[in-house]
Formats: sequence, C-alpha cells, structure tokens
Amino acid sequence: MEALLTSEGLLSLVTLTAMEIVLGIDNIIFITILCSRLPPEQQEKGRKFGLMGALVTRLALLGTISWIVGLVKPLFTVGTFEVTGKSIILFFGGLFLIWKATKEIHHKLEGDGHDALTEVKGKVTLKSVMVQVALLDLVFSLDSVITAVGMSNHISVMVLANLIALAVMVLTAKSIGDFVQRHPTVKMLALSFLIMIGLVLVADATGLHVPKGYIYFAMGFSIGVECLNMRARKVAKPR
Repeated sequence: MEALLTSEGLLSLVTLTAMEIVLGIDNIIFITILCSRLPPEQQEKGRKFGLMGALVTRLALLGTISWIVGLVKPLFTVGTFEVTGKSIILFFGGLFLIWKATKEIHHKLEGDGHDALTEVKGKVTLKSVMVQVALLDLVFSLDSVITAVGMSNHISVMVLANLIALAVMVLTAKSIGDFVQRHPTVKMLALSFLIMIGLVLVADATGLHVPKGYIYFAMGFSIGVECLNMRARKVAKPR
C-alpha cells in the first residue's frame, strides 16, 4: 500500500480508475441489454451479478500476472503474424460480441410483437444470461487488465482502482440501464457501439491496433447528437 502514498501511485490510481469506469460502461450496456430479456423481478439481480462477476474476473486475472504476461507471448505463427493467447481470446470474444449485438438488433427490427416477446422472456433464464455475461466479462476484463499492467507496476493500485470503479458502476448501473431501456433509439445506438467494440477487438487480435481514444470519442459524439435529437423531439411534442 506504500505505492499509494507517492504522487506517482496516486496518479496511476486516478488514471486506472477512470479507465476502468470508461471500460465498465461497455459492461453495463451489455449486461443491461441481456438482462432486459429476463422477467422484471430478476433484472436488477442479473445486473448486480454481472457487475460482481466482472470484478471477480478482473481480480482473479490480476492475481495471475505471470499468466497474463504469458498470454502476450507468441504461441505459433501464421505467415509473419504471431498468434498469442490474448489474440485468440480477443478474436473469438469480438466475434461473439458482434454476433450477440447483431442478433439483438435483428430482434428489435423484426420483433414479433408483445406476446412473442413475453414468450421469449419466459424461456430466458438467469443462468443462461449469466453464462453469456461471464464470457464477455472475461474478454473485457482481459483487455482491461493487460492495459492496467502496462500502466502500473503495483498490484495494490490495480486492485483499488477496480474496487472504486465497481462502486461507481453499481451506483450508476440502474440509472444507465433504465435510461437505455426507456429510449429505444439509445438502445439501438448502444447495440451499434457493441458491434463497433467487437470489430475493434477482432482488429486488435489480428494485429491492427485502433486507438481506443478514437473509439470513445466517436461514441461520445454519437451520444451527444442523440441527446440533441431527444431534446428536439421533446420540444416538438404538442403541449
């Protein structure tokens, strides 16, 4: 804990916490969309389980730093491209995210009506949703932890940053989730973001690095435009 008493340690803590919160928004959106298929009384429980699962996964990965470092070492080569454990996980995780988001968009556009949706909700179980959340938690957490390892050499700083980020996410998850659920256009935008994130993961896995700053700027700009549209629609409504 001595690392936290230095200016370098405090700067690393603030930077890592901010990064974990930003990356955690992806988790919240994905968990919210998956949990929306559950019965209303289970949705809040699903969100909390999903966020706690993300924390447990990240702390478990932080506890196996040597294994994490090993994931970036080449396993074999394809031509001139070196395949690592990290690239394999990110590649298939990205494909899963693209598939799941595309499936949700298709369901929204080709929905069969209220009765069919109710029937689908009845077939979705908390266990099946948690399995899907756990898979994506692993992918998001792996990417997050590898980035954290590159930003700090102190496990205590990484753990504290994750704990603070989780507290913020737990406090804001319901508000973010309810906001996404109340506005269908925002939900569609969020699903589009997930497809873009999936594409970035696949690109990163194949050696094409896309700076995350560009991605989050594009997402922030899109959300800003959508907020203006929502405001314009509200003003245009007859009183």
